[in-house]
Amino acid sequence: MQSKVDLRCTSCGRAVPSLGATQFPCPSCGEVVIGRCARCRDQSVGYTCPKCGFRGP
Repeated sequence: MQSKVDLRCTSCGRAVPSLGATQFPCPSCGEVVIGRCARCRDQSVGYTCPKCGFRGP
């Protein structure tokens, strides 16, 4: 997995800092690391996996 310093939020594109952020493999394909910043997580902003097109909350 990428470090959170290098990772960008899959929803908004901002750098994903460690406080309140998360990263996990795509629930569908498992091949892409999905990054979520605290703001997008709190507001349930959707994301789309760039590899398989899976959409999540």
